[in-house]
Amino acid sequence: MTSESSAGCGGAPADDAAHLLVVDDDRRIRALLSRFLTDQGYRVTTAGDAAEAMACLKSLAFDLIVLDVMMPGENGFDFATRLRQNSTDLGRVPILMLTARTETQDRVQGFETGVDDYLGKPYEPRELALRIASILRRAQPRAAPGPVTQVRFSDFSFDLDRGELRQRDEVIRLTDREREMLRLLAEHAGETVPREALAGSGAAGNERTVDVQVNRLRRKIERDPANPLHLQTARGAGYRLLVDR
Repeated sequence: MTSESSAGCGGAPADDAAHLLVVDDDRRIRALLSRFLTDQGYRVTTAGDAAEAMACLKSLAFDLIVLDVMMPGENGFDFATRLRQNSTDLGRVPILMLTARTETQDRVQGFETGVDDYLGKPYEPRELALRIASILRRAQPRAAPGPVTQVRFSDFSFDLDRGELRQRDEVIRLTDREREMLRLLAEHAGETVPREALAGSGAAGNERTVDVQVNRLRRKIERDPANPLHLQTARGAGYRLLVDR
């Protein structure tokens, strides 16, 4: 294995800082990202392709994957899809996708694979740092004093404070965007939430990607996503979540 790393693919972590895996076939970009993210206080391991990245994922625990799309062999879209289909902890590692492919259909494809955010090249290093910090912050369970606020629909429950979706006793994995959208819908249960509010900001901020995220959520919470009982469309306005009272 030839990955560059501050600790190496088998080394002991230096501290308790978040550990990032940067996957890019361009050695110069890997070095620049590694140096920048290390300066931001992260532990960084790099890999040059999907196979090398998978080897690292199997030997170390990571808090976030920074993933390029255009790589030889298995590309970033396919690699993200394969990870999300993994039923172990590998399938739950947050992913930030970096790519020069910034057309709407490319962003949609990225979110359809289950990535948590999508940043087009060229990008400002500060924006990259902010997006990474945001994903890591939202990935942490939220401790809230007092009773836990939950909504229930069918055999699902959603904890608004922790952003945790369960089907009976099983935790259902949500991407960062899915969690934020479901939280907003749950906070306004029974009411129509406009698309603009669900879009948020950044790469996900348009109606097409909102529709993609809603369809992904439906596949996780609806018995028949084509005929949803809980996450319903308010035509021309937005979406609403119907919960048990």
